[in-house]
Amino acid sequence: MENSEHWHGHETGPGDVRYHVERPFEHGHFRGAIGHDHAYRVRNWDPGLHRFWLNGGFFGVAAWDLAYVNDWSWSDDEIVLYDDPDHPGWYLAYNTRLGNYVHVEYGGE
Repeated sequence: MENSEHWHGHETGPGDVRYHVERPFEHGHFRGAIGHDHAYRVRNWDPGLHRFWLNGGFFGVAAWDLAYVNDWSWSDDEIVLYDDPDHPGWYLAYNTRLGNYVHVEYGGE
């Protein structure tokens, strides 16, 4: 599947109810640096809870974006985090190897 530079979930815009969070950032904000100059190596994947760890915390992948992480390497891929400008409470996780973005929610340390 070719995902090159695709920002999943933004075809429908900021009003997409799938990405509405009742209490945005309920577990706080990720304390690490975010943005294109800050890549993190993925640490572990919990398939039952759909979450992975980066340095400083874990992130849950949005249910609607799970199909787009099937080919992520859960021990080697590097991820860059961005604030999601359209969906409060979400971050965008960009996989530098595959070039795709998925919605992730910070779950704490």
